[in-house]
Amino acid sequence: MTSTMDSSRAFVKDVKRIVVKVGTAVVTRSDGRLALGRLGALCEQIKELNSQGYEVILVSSGAVGLGRQRLRYRRLINSSFADLQKPQIELDGKACAAVGQNSIMALYDTLFSELDLTSAQLLVTDNDFRDKEFRSQLSETVKSLLSLRVIPVFNENDAVSTRKAPYEDSSGIFWDNDSLAALLALELKADLLILLSDVEGLYSGPPSDPQSKLIDTYVKERHQGEITFGDKSRVGRGGMTAKVKAAVNAAYAGIPVVITSGYSDENILKVLQGERIGTLFHQDAHILDPFNEVGAREMAVAARESSRRLQAMSSEDRKKILLDIADALEANEELIIEENEADVAAAEQEGYEKPLLSRLALKSGKISSLMNSVRVLANMEDPIGHILKKTQLADGLLLEKTSCPLGVLLIVFESRPDALVQIAALAIRSGNGLLLKGGKEAKRSNAILHKIITEVIPENVGERLIGLVTSREEIPDLLKLDDVIDLVIPRGSNRLVSQIKESTKIPVLGHADGICHIYVDKSADMDMAKQIVLDAKVDYPAACNAMETLLIHQDLVPTGFNELIDNLRSEGVTLYGGPRASSLLNIPEPNSFHHEYNSMACTIEIVDDVHAAIGHIHQHGSGHTDCIITNDSEAAEIFLRQVDR
Repeated sequence: MTSTMDSSRAFVKDVKRIVVKVGTAVVTRSDGRLALGRLGALCEQIKELNSQGYEVILVSSGAVGLGRQRLRYRRLINSSFADLQKPQIELDGKACAAVGQNSIMALYDTLFSELDLTSAQLLVTDNDFRDKEFRSQLSETVKSLLSLRVIPVFNENDAVSTRKAPYEDSSGIFWDNDSLAALLALELKADLLILLSDVEGLYSGPPSDPQSKLIDTYVKERHQGEITFGDKSRVGRGGMTAKVKAAVNAAYAGIPVVITSGYSDENILKVLQGERIGTLFHQDAHILDPFNEVGAREMAVAARESSRRLQAMSSEDRKKILLDIADALEANEELIIEENEADVAAAEQEGYEKPLLSRLALKSGKISSLMNSVRVLANMEDPIGHILKKTQLADGLLLEKTSCPLGVLLIVFESRPDALVQIAALAIRSGNGLLLKGGKEAKRSNAILHKIITEVIPENVGERLIGLVTSREEIPDLLKLDDVIDLVIPRGSNRLVSQIKESTKIPVLGHADGICHIYVDKSADMDMAKQIVLDAKVDYPAACNAMETLLIHQDLVPTGFNELIDNLRSEGVTLYGGPRASSLLNIPEPNSFHHEYNSMACTIEIVDDVHAAIGHIHQHGSGHTDCIITNDSEAAEIFLRQVDR
């Protein structure tokens, strides 16, 4: 079976150890008898996973139900006709568990043996997990079984449980097999927990209600108060309510969970192939699925409709939205820092360079600066409705050129989460709809900032004024929407900008090359020059306006030249030289002066004067960002007049 992996389920690529929990409603039929077909399909899927190298741990319900069915039959055949006329006393649950555990394990053993697999039964109680030595030994035993390719089958040992009423008492470390499965996933360091149910996943209401919708990804902040649960399981302890509680606990402890139907004979395999089935619970759910339930066109159309409502608002109303955003950022500062620290930690683990980590980090001071910037923008003059030009065409006929919003903007920006706030604030002040795609390194930061901002947008405008695109795979679809999106602004690498320009009919405001020069003139203040040169190269070398070529006046070679070079080297910058600089410094020449490094590297060349520097920039530059450092006003004027900036 082949399938396409959905981007929101890409985490399955790293899964090795899986806990699968099968509920009583899956194990048994409606009449209480075993559902042999479903159990056979379950065992066949586990066999397939085992052969692929996965480590599978099974948690199975159904023992009490199976035991009850068998004991009822036994009581029936041992009863006289008179006995049957008397009120029937409910069977003891612990006795049912004792009989059922033996029976269901015998069945698993038979089914797995037919598939050339060995299974092992492990019965546990709530009290067992209060013992640290037990937990340690349990982990070692399971590790040993998995190394031998044996399938551990867990169940709560209801036969000897001290729980007062197994179907009602929900106290303790775990309270049913759903919570046991979540606990085992944590204890045994599983990579994924799959909870098999008798429905396709978690619905917004009772699955029997035609208005209920299957929830693709459970976002606690969005769904917790919106879901209406139906009746409890016909045979188990808690039904979907128990599954959701267990899934939330496991997911927020770092273990992804999928609730899906156990009635399908391939759903476990489909989950591991990254198919979008069932309901996903994930600690990054708010990142994985903020708008995944709508397509690219729907997202863009929603932004356009919201932008038109925004444009109809008064300047004071748009100003108030920005002030509310600033207040919301202030109120949620701790949450923003928490999410951002998670991004920074992940980036450090991936080995990102210090300059990028610095740009990624959102410290308290930077958040305060953002809040202040939003408030300043709110109090600036309204950019909409300015009369830019008037032309009288005839008596009584006046033509006016007036500033107005652009419409819907698609902005792809670098791994700098504060840019999201700045762009969103500018869009709201200018009455534009917005689709944002930030760097993957800042996914948690971008998600929480987007959530905070959109939550304060008034209902009469709509939170979908600003859409957050979460994967690169969505960009090609958006670039086709030239009838909805009015302008694309890519901020990133040369390759990214070029690809976007070649892939869309939408106007693109972007600069493909960022070959930026600094020319240090002979009259320059060298202390100033050292600071500017270092900051331009080292602060964020991947930025499109980072220095790529340093041009130095020849008169500085005997004086400040070496100090500039030593400072760059001490920061770890790799140096390449033009013909004059390479021979002087004994460094390699670049393959081309027209080269954007986007890294801790740059080209150095020595030039005769400001005119030679300008000639070099005209020949090899890209017209992005070029500057002169000088105390000579005449040289500065020549440079500013002749260089395209």
